Order: sequence, then C-alpha cells, then structure tokens
Amino acid sequence: MVRRPVAWAVAVVLFAEALFIAALNWFLGVVVDRQDMSLAGLDPGTMATSSKIGGVVFGVYFVLCGLVALLVAVRNRAPSGLGRALLISVAVVHGLLGAFAWGPLGRGVFLVTVGVLALVVLLLMTYDAQPGTAPSAGGGTPGAGGAPEAVDGPETAFEAVRAGSGTQRPRGEAVGPRDDLSASVAPGVTPAVSTTL
Repeated sequence: MVRRPVAWAVAVVLFAEALFIAALNWFLGVVVDRQDMSLAGLDPGTMATSSKIGGVVFGVYFVLCGLVALLVAVRNRAPSGLGRALLISVAVVHGLLGAFAWGPLGRGVFLVTVGVLALVVLLLMTYDAQPGTAPSAGGGTPGAGGAPEAVDGPETAFEAVRAGSGTQRPRGEAVGPRDDLSASVAPGVTPAVSTTL
C-alpha cells in the first residue's frame, strides 16, 4: 500500500520544515539584534523578539502537523477531528507559501512547497474514512434488518376472534362454518337463521 509510506514522508518533511523555519527565524532575530537594524523606524529589539517568537510558533505548528502525520503512519488510520483540520491547514499554508515564493525566492522554493502540498493532499485523499458495517441478513430483532416479523395466520386470527367472543376452543380443533359465523358476531347477539328450505 502506498498510503503508509506517504504518511511517513509527510511526517519527516514536516519535522524538517519545523526545524528549518524555527532555526531560520531565530537566526534572523539574532542578526537583527546584533546589527542593530531597523525597518521603517521599528525598534531593533522588537523586530528581533518578533522574529524569534514567529520562528518558535511556526516551528511548534509544523511539529504538531508532523505528529498528526506520524500517528496516521503508525496507526494506519485516517486522521479525524483536530488532526484532519491541522493537515488541511498545513496544506493551505504550503499553497500560499508556494504562491508567494514564485517571485521573490525562485522556482526551487516554489517546487519544494508545491511538492509538500501534493504529499499532504495525497495523504488526505488516500486515507478515506472506514465504511460502516452492513446489517446482517439473518438474525437480529424483527423489523431491524434481521428476520421479518411473524404475521398472524388464519388459525391465529380465528383464535383471537374466539377469545373476544368468550368461547374457548383447544388449539388444533376444526372450526366449522357455524362456529365461524358465531365467532364473527358480537357477544350477546343471536345470529339470524335462514328459514328458507
């Protein structure tokens, strides 16, 4: 299967990116602080601190995304909830980085960011949600995907009518036409008898 190696590759790449971005921002912060640089009148100390904080924040963010990819690779299960949201967000971040890197940083950085974006999207697409189990054909409760409910047959219906009219007959005894007629009449009412000979 290709999806597990893809998850491992995404985890390794995101960990490497976390280390690179954190180290780069920290280095830039140190350079700005030592050279006493200023941009548009900003305080050099503020710029150096902001660069370091940005490096730490982005580094932690990429580490979290890498941990999600690592858990997906170890468990071999699709990411869900916060993990899936993190992977989608890191894909969007790489898409934006690729769009902005084309002009100032060149094609190499653009191709790297687009390659990471493709890996993350491939990871999200190959790990689909597990399909639900279909209900069993036999057994189970009646009317809930199992055996059909029992339908009262003619004998059971006759017994129910007899029980309502107050007459009891042992099960299995034949029911004649006269019994059938008397069973269908309400209790206390004498059925009419034909006098035609």
